[in-house]
Amino acid sequence: MPASEETGSGPVIHDHRRIDPVTGQVRGKHAASKPAGTTGAGRPAAASGSAGTGEAGSSGSAAAADAKSGPDGAQGGESAEEVLEGTVEETPAAAQQPSDAEARLAERTADLQRLQAEYANYRKRVDRDRAAVREQAVATVLTGLLPVLDAIDQAREHGELSGGFKSVADSLQSAMGKLGLVAYGEKGDAFDPKIHEALTHTYSPDVTEDTCVEIFQPGYKVGDRILRPARVAVAEPATGPDGSSNEAAWSSDEEGN
Repeated sequence: MPASEETGSGPVIHDHRRIDPVTGQVRGKHAASKPAGTTGAGRPAAASGSAGTGEAGSSGSAAAADAKSGPDGAQGGESAEEVLEGTVEETPAAAQQPSDAEARLAERTADLQRLQAEYANYRKRVDRDRAAVREQAVATVLTGLLPVLDAIDQAREHGELSGGFKSVADSLQSAMGKLGLVAYGEKGDAFDPKIHEALTHTYSPDVTEDTCVEIFQPGYKVGDRILRPARVAVAEPATGPDGSSNEAAWSSDEEGN
C-alpha cells in the first residue's frame, strides 16, 4: 500500500462502488472516490469499530442523501405549496362559474320571454287591425248597395218583383246577409233615437211610450255599426202619467190663423 494512503490511525480504504449499499442511491463521481469514514463516503473506515463505523456510515449516508436531495426537496415543497395555493385561489373562481352561467341563463330566458310577449301582442294588434279594416271595407260596400235594397223593397210592395228579377233580388239579399247585413225597424218598436230617425211626430191614446207607428225606410246595421238609421213616424202618449193631456193647447186666435 502506498505511503500516501497511510495515516496515523491506519490505512485508508476507498469505496468505488457506484451504488450506495446503505441508501441504494447512485453515487456521484466525487463521492465514490472519497475515503471511507468521511462525509459522502459509502462505507466507514474499518479501524473505527463496528459500532462507530455504523453510526459514521449512517450519518454520512444521510448527509449525502440530504445534500443530494436537499434542493430537490426544497423545490418539491415549494411546488406543493404553490399547487395548494393555486387550488385555494381557483376554488372561488370555479364556484363563480356556475353562478355566472346561471345569471346569463336567467338573462337570456327573460329576453326570450319578453320577446315572446311582444310578438304575441304584435299578433293581437295585427289581427285586431285586420278585422277593423275588413269591417270598414264591408260596411262601405254594403252602404253603397242600400239604395238597391230600397228599390227591391218598393218593387215587392207594388207586386212588380217576379220572374228572373225576383231570383236576382233574393240572391243579392242573401249574399248581403252573409256579409253581416241586418235590417231592423218594425211597426210598434219603442223609439230609440240612437237607431231611429223620426220624420213625423204625433200623439196617440193607444201608446204608453214613444212608439214607431210607421216605418218609412228600414234601418241597416253590421254588428254594432249602424249603416243607416230606420226612418219612422213616432207617436207619443196623448196623456201624461198624471192624466193630463200632452197635446199643446192652442188659443182661438192661433186656431183661426
